[in-house]
Amino acid sequence: MKFIGIDISKSTFVAAYPQLKGYQTHTYTNDIKGVKKFISSLSVADHQCVLEATGNYGTLLLYMLCEQNIAASLVNPKQIKHFARMMMAVTKTDDVDARLIALYGEKMHPPVYKVPAEAVILMKHKKVVLRQLKKQLTSLTNLRGSFTVLPRIDKNSLKALDKTIAFIEKQIGGLEADIVNIANEEFSKQIKSLTSVKGIGITLATSLIISTAGFTQFENPKQLSRYIGICPTYQQSGTSINIKGTINRNGDSDLRSLLYIASWSAIRYNQACRETYQRLKAKGKPSKVALIAVANKLVRQAFAICKAE
Repeated sequence: MKFIGIDISKSTFVAAYPQLKGYQTHTYTNDIKGVKKFISSLSVADHQCVLEATGNYGTLLLYMLCEQNIAASLVNPKQIKHFARMMMAVTKTDDVDARLIALYGEKMHPPVYKVPAEAVILMKHKKVVLRQLKKQLTSLTNLRGSFTVLPRIDKNSLKALDKTIAFIEKQIGGLEADIVNIANEEFSKQIKSLTSVKGIGITLATSLIISTAGFTQFENPKQLSRYIGICPTYQQSGTSINIKGTINRNGDSDLRSLLYIASWSAIRYNQACRETYQRLKAKGKPSKVALIAVANKLVRQAFAICKAE
């Protein structure tokens, strides 16, 4: 298998092809024409493309590769960053990055990307827009609140803010309803199973389905916990370093927050979660540490009930 590293930017992407000695790079336009030209340079059987998860800019290339049954891997940019440090790279250009990504693929053999169902893609798009709208709503609400302390308030400015806030709230409500409707239509069985777990409501159940593509992207609950960012970190070396750190926080911050909030309900109504919480508290663990353990317990329960179907 030959691993081709691809560095993505808005208008172009650089592909690094393995040669007998080193790599040869070539730049393509990041559009349908450029992607087709790149694909024509490959043979389906013995190539695997590796690219960073750089948001929407790499989506066209990724999906066109999958349509042609060309193996492709999507890698967390942090992994490439740490790999570059390990290789003691001192130069950063598009060509160098593409070579590093190709070398990463050769050494690490990342898993092949699986295209999620159309319903999952739609929900992901809505979730991205929803996240940005909520940020705007928070910003505008805070701005409006700051106006209340002014000795004189411009009525037109206040009116404009109120109209914008009302509009954004309406859009948020519509998108949230769309996501729930799609989840209920396409993943009704999983939604029913997930919400049967005490502590998991419709919002968390939907977010779990979106993040896991209907529980098809992860092989075990530990992988899912690591992706969400609720795995504890440890540092141990000899006798001088023995640090039990915080959670890794590398993954989906929204899903992580939802799980943490769900843990509050779970310690009251979910017997297994309550026992986990009480056991850790009896050992003197802080409440936050115990709640994160409960969140991990919820992930394991959710994974088990969906994989058992």
